[in-house]
Amino acid sequence: MATPRSVALERLAYTLAAPVLAVAPNITPDSPVNQVVQLAGAAGVGGWVLAYRDGGQGCGRKILRWAPLVLAAAVDVAAKTTTGWGPWWLDGLLATGWATAGLLVLPFSRHARTRHRPAFATPAPQLQPAPATEAPPAPDNTDLLTRDARLLWEAAGMPARTHIVTATRHPGMQHDLTILLRASETGRPITGLSEAVVAAAFGVHADDVVLADVAIQPGRQGGPGWMEAHLTPDANQRRRKAPTVQERWTDKVAGPKGGAPGSVLVHTTRDTVRGVTFYRARMADGTETPRIDLAKVCRGLGLPEDDSCVFVLIDGTEFLISAFDEPPLSQIFTATRDLLTPDAKGMYVCGFTITGQPVKTMVYQRDKNAAAHGLILGVSRSGKTQYFAINMAAQSLDGQVVWLSTVRKDEKTTVLGRYIDRQGSTALWMARQLRAAKALCEIRAEMPWPHDGQPHDYKPGDSRCPYRQLNVYADEFMTAAQDALFGEFIQKDGDDLTVTGLKYGIGFNPAGQSPFAHNGFSTEMKDNLRQNSRPVIFNMGSPAATRKAAEGTMENTFDVPTIPARYSRSEGSAIERAMTGEADPENGVSTGGVAVIVLDNGRAVLMRSLYADFDTDLAGIFPDQVHRLTDHEIRELEKRGLWFDWNEPVRPGEFWPEPDEDDDGDGKPRRRGGGDGSGGGKRRIKSAGHRAEPKVTSPQQALAAIKSLNNA
Repeated sequence: MATPRSVALERLAYTLAAPVLAVAPNITPDSPVNQVVQLAGAAGVGGWVLAYRDGGQGCGRKILRWAPLVLAAAVDVAAKTTTGWGPWWLDGLLATGWATAGLLVLPFSRHARTRHRPAFATPAPQLQPAPATEAPPAPDNTDLLTRDARLLWEAAGMPARTHIVTATRHPGMQHDLTILLRASETGRPITGLSEAVVAAAFGVHADDVVLADVAIQPGRQGGPGWMEAHLTPDANQRRRKAPTVQERWTDKVAGPKGGAPGSVLVHTTRDTVRGVTFYRARMADGTETPRIDLAKVCRGLGLPEDDSCVFVLIDGTEFLISAFDEPPLSQIFTATRDLLTPDAKGMYVCGFTITGQPVKTMVYQRDKNAAAHGLILGVSRSGKTQYFAINMAAQSLDGQVVWLSTVRKDEKTTVLGRYIDRQGSTALWMARQLRAAKALCEIRAEMPWPHDGQPHDYKPGDSRCPYRQLNVYADEFMTAAQDALFGEFIQKDGDDLTVTGLKYGIGFNPAGQSPFAHNGFSTEMKDNLRQNSRPVIFNMGSPAATRKAAEGTMENTFDVPTIPARYSRSEGSAIERAMTGEADPENGVSTGGVAVIVLDNGRAVLMRSLYADFDTDLAGIFPDQVHRLTDHEIRELEKRGLWFDWNEPVRPGEFWPEPDEDDDGDGKPRRRGGGDGSGGGKRRIKSAGHRAEPKVTSPQQALAAIKSLNNA
């Protein structure tokens, strides 16, 4: 067995010091060496006294360790006192005895030293399993788990200069625990401690460690000098294999790269009757706005990425994700007179949301004491005319007058013409309709009310009002506004009507396939329509067009859901079908009638509008009597030459002034846009061989004009 280095060095010191103790006093009694030895002996005596006074465990070892100094001083004094080397070489014998004692006895007191090095050949001590009986408590009353945790922490070098205060095992777990740490030096914050450092000390994965701050509690400090570490290897192993919904949301959805970063799942609810699961969540930071990526949320929750079954509803900092078993918007909600009859506030049910909630819109603005405009947008076959039917029925049930104009004749608008005051299907008819409605603003501004004989602004629901609310519909307004002959008049009179019509009880309801200004919807028109209606946006064909349609009515137009041409349910694997050459399933669900309605608070709601069956009979939703203008209004329109069969050809001088007889010979009359609202009875009839030059208002019209010049 090899001798420890410390023992060998100590024995060498005794061997070299023994001759000095014997020779120095005899050769030079006044040598400084003698003084140093005697001072060391005095220090040894002092060490004996202190060890004796302290008493307790280790007193004997301390006395033994101070003995070499005291004995060396005694040998030095004896050698200095005797004559020469003393009788029988006494000085040499004493020095030899002192060295022998140092060589054989004194080095074995090294076990009193701290942090000594074990012998090279000594095997490392092995940990023995603890007995089943409870171990006696430590001096500071810590339990066995805390003591074991401290041993591991000390073996790791006391990471970040911290100390384990307590260790608490999680209920029902074998290896999961929470340790409370504090800085070793009072008043110093804990720095440099990470999950990886704690994981290395306890032999777990870094992902199984979570560090948390410690709140100040009565009887215990807190703050930056304290920290908690949660070690959960068992729980995380179960979490990776079979996570709960809450854990899946935290790991896959609420993370920085998840579908709803920074969110917290509040609760999950299952409605077996409707076949839907609701995930209600909120933002952890109440000042942030939810940013939802529905596809990522579906992947995180293990739901099929089916836009016909999974929907999101945002309300401030909260949001609701609804996962249906079957497409909820494929259900048909038939329009009835009960649903379409407006209440005292002018509201009626126009459709139902994905969750079955009724959605209401208005036939007039009770809070503003004014009529209501309407904005209906969507591509062909998206359900606009169906919405026309239920909106006109609700207005008719409220006793209002309805006019409808389209660019081209079709079956549904012709059917609607049987239940409303007037209906036509040309751009000329639409231009005459708008001019008559514009003239009605002037007529109604001068109509006296029966109770005081004075004219007043329109007040919906007031029985004293001498006229009915008029609702002017312009279907395919985009196409009509680009008409070569009458587009200029249609767009200008439409703009005027949206600005001035409400106070005279006239609402304008244009419909089209594009919300952009170059397609007829000027900025002023859209602003007035949005602020005085609940815009209804059907399938617009692209997300950009949908956001543009809702722009100005919502704080964040990116929250507007996009309606595809069809809802196609996901079945099986597209990769597997591609590898086997199998055709994709044709399971698309039509989105006709599905629309986004923007409510008063700027929240976009996805709904399925009520269905009016044109193939049977619409008499069940319209009133028995068709409401019309008053006789006074009709007489005033006739005086202005604006009330006649609007299907007639253009009357001489109706829209453009006739050329003077002394014209320069080109035969082309001069045009004035918009007209003055009066008929052209005093104007001259246009020459049969000449046609009015249309004003160029679009690139298509400019190209047509260039071609006509080339042909000429």
